[in-house]
Amino acid sequence: MTTETQTEVQTATTSSLTRTLTLTVTQAAINAATEKRLQRMSKTVKVDGFRPGKVPLAKVKQMYGSQASWEALNDQVGEEFAKKATEDNLRVAGMPNIEPADSGEGDVMAFKATFEVYPEINDIALKGVEIETAKCDVSEDDVTRTIDVLRQQRVSYQTADKAAAKDDQVTIDFEGKIDDVAFAGGSATDYPFVLGQGRMLPEFETAIEGLKAGESRTFDLPFPDDYHGKDVAGKTAQFTVTVKSVGAAQLPELNTEFAKALGVPDGDVEKMKLDIKTNLTREIGQRTKAMTKNNVMDALIKVANFDVPTALVNEDIERLQEGAKNDLRQRGIPVEDTMTLPTELFKDRAERRVRLGLLIADLVKKNNLHATADQVKVQVEAIAAAYEDPQGFVKWYMTDANRMSEVEAVVMEDNVVAWATTQAKMTTKDVAFEELMNQNR
Repeated sequence: MTTETQTEVQTATTSSLTRTLTLTVTQAAINAATEKRLQRMSKTVKVDGFRPGKVPLAKVKQMYGSQASWEALNDQVGEEFAKKATEDNLRVAGMPNIEPADSGEGDVMAFKATFEVYPEINDIALKGVEIETAKCDVSEDDVTRTIDVLRQQRVSYQTADKAAAKDDQVTIDFEGKIDDVAFAGGSATDYPFVLGQGRMLPEFETAIEGLKAGESRTFDLPFPDDYHGKDVAGKTAQFTVTVKSVGAAQLPELNTEFAKALGVPDGDVEKMKLDIKTNLTREIGQRTKAMTKNNVMDALIKVANFDVPTALVNEDIERLQEGAKNDLRQRGIPVEDTMTLPTELFKDRAERRVRLGLLIADLVKKNNLHATADQVKVQVEAIAAAYEDPQGFVKWYMTDANRMSEVEAVVMEDNVVAWATTQAKMTTKDVAFEELMNQNR
């Protein structure tokens, strides 16, 4: 098979990364490639009335000639594109857009490929750049507050002869009317909830406070204009509430039973406190590390000036869109496969992710920051520390190539952060325990 190719590389005016490549392929080459494809197909294609491998070539051409010719054309153009891109050392980013072009010759088919290339990234200079590293120590008070939260999560309620107050659990009957007419969702019997948790409108909860079991109260309640129930939004209802019971909060005692409930087999309270502090220290360490890493990445982006391939950004937008739809499905929200979320919601995040990916890859290559086997193992062991059988977890984790590639990527990012800390001016910022624990991850 012979082909004639002609290429031309030029920079487009729309982007410093856009290139065009003009390819020409002779009709004779397409015909030859089509013939070979049809001959291969004749050995496997199934046609009624013929044994496998015995279908006449003419019959195969009649049935699959157009398909074979189209596939041969695509293959020829694709091969020529890949060949010329390699010859010219073009690092193609994303898929090229290939369109027919006028060749000016009868036996020649011409195509114009428009595509982007990866950017050339200049050496990163962090000298004089100030980067904050986060620091937080876990105190005994932090451990105590965490234990209090764990106790609150295991609260129980005991019936009490008292007036309802904040943090009490009340069981009520209520009926609501608008213009003396009951409305949907405005009535209930034996309805339990805890005062102060925001489950009901503030005016509703305030009206219940101070009532004992068996007592009732009638009051007006104006619904907000933006209330989720459109039928009552902006209207004023009259409610009658009867308290059936009041339950006072009972926190579990800090004793052996409580320690066992938190996974300490022998119920040793001091061991429980030590375990909690160890877990908090590990969690705080991960969060301060993440905060420092984010500061480093922000600094790198500020000093690195290069264009990002639009094709790669668009590909990442699609991944983020699909991930968002899967997240909605996991929350029980029905999402159609054909539903498309607005690209504007993901564009900035996708561009940052792509830019950082290119930047990290360049720094790893130029500064030999590749992940070592020992580093990967240490990272897996750190993940395993939170599990009951760390060694078993390590063995299981390291048998999956996809999981290991993710760990390697994390280690390379850590190596880039470590490198950056030797280049920049590092300052330490003390971060409050509560700030770290309350931030969204």
